[in-house]
Amino acid sequence: MLDEKLEPIYADVLRRNPGEDEFHQAVREVLDSLGAVIAKHPDYAEGALIERICEPERQIIFRVPWVDDKGRVQINRGFRVQFNSALGPFKGGLRFHPSVLLGTVKFLGFEQVFKNALTGMPIGGGKGGSDFDPKGRSEGEIMRFCQSFMTELARHLGEYTDVPAGDIGVGQREIGFMFGQYKRITNRYESGVLTGKGLTWGGSRVRTEATGYGAVYFVERMLRTRKQGFEGKKVLVSGAGNVAIYTIEKVRQLGGRVIACSDSNGYVVEDTATGIDLELLKEIKEKKRGRVADYAAARGASALFVPGGRIWDVPADIAMPSATQNELNGQDARTLVKNGVIAVGEGANMPSTPEAVRTFLDAGVLFGPGKAANAGGVATSALEMQQNASRDSWTFEATEQRLAVIMHSIHDRCAEMAESYGSPGNYVLGANVAGFVRVAEAMRALGVV
Repeated sequence: MLDEKLEPIYADVLRRNPGEDEFHQAVREVLDSLGAVIAKHPDYAEGALIERICEPERQIIFRVPWVDDKGRVQINRGFRVQFNSALGPFKGGLRFHPSVLLGTVKFLGFEQVFKNALTGMPIGGGKGGSDFDPKGRSEGEIMRFCQSFMTELARHLGEYTDVPAGDIGVGQREIGFMFGQYKRITNRYESGVLTGKGLTWGGSRVRTEATGYGAVYFVERMLRTRKQGFEGKKVLVSGAGNVAIYTIEKVRQLGGRVIACSDSNGYVVEDTATGIDLELLKEIKEKKRGRVADYAAARGASALFVPGGRIWDVPADIAMPSATQNELNGQDARTLVKNGVIAVGEGANMPSTPEAVRTFLDAGVLFGPGKAANAGGVATSALEMQQNASRDSWTFEATEQRLAVIMHSIHDRCAEMAESYGSPGNYVLGANVAGFVRVAEAMRALGVV
């Protein structure tokens, strides 16, 4: 329920940002948690502080012309929303997908502000991308697109200004093409301007695994509050991309069994003693760039592919939505609760609808919201920035240990904040309030800017 003091602020967000439903949803979710904060600290309502947090510092939209393999000129649209730099340079990924619109990037950037604050690292929040679809494109086409995209974006970046990373459709290959173009334009080897780089040219170990690993560390910490763990648990992981693959890997390492994963065409179930064959899934998705249907065909009788189905219909103990926003709705949540789910950890950004979140909280399911549970990726990006600044490189073990400490600290910070506001175990409230307070304090210290 939205506090009456915050209703005019939300109404103004709706008026100023028409048609941007995902952005409205992200703002409403945070504002719903702030009523208790304003009651306890009315000074946070002064100086239009909350209004300023809801308004990006800068919204950049630009044309991206490029030439395909047939010599035809193609036009895409590029975005970068530099949302809030009170804590440090803007930091957040770039997404290449046909669904990318300004409202998509704004919702992601808004979430990123609070996620980055929760890490405790000195980074602000931003997000960007394009409606370019890399699927079915040759490597040459992807390179030419990335070079054109960076030609415009470069003027807005810098290791002390804005540091993008990857997201959906943007992996190490795309980061490499963009970094090369940035270096060419600026004549500077500014390693810290992009994260998610290859290990031989400034990247950090564990960055590839970080979001998936981090989400599992967060859920593991939630389970410990009920004296449980992943050992022997059946787990659902939606998606089959980077986040999903490394979520599956860490779940297996902690004794869990992932029995289903998915992509946009459907899901595959393999409820066997070992569950999903991770090595085969990596081969299909990372090397052959195939589909989970191809995985099922390769596995044979042990795997069942369900085209167009809902992975959340499969009974399991733990669910980890790791694909995209609003992929898990209220009906899905009710099905999961009915089937006995005990914990949900969001590996993607805002993958659960508001109705789904309410269903989980009302049922007493442990629920780790994305801005807390999937903060491992950006936390490790900040560690990559540290290594770039010091011209250093850390071992995998040392970096993963840092990641685990950060994720456990995020969990504990959210849990403590939720308890202090009278809602123990409500990680949604805890994450929103903890992130907001850190950003708000920095904004107050910096004045009206």
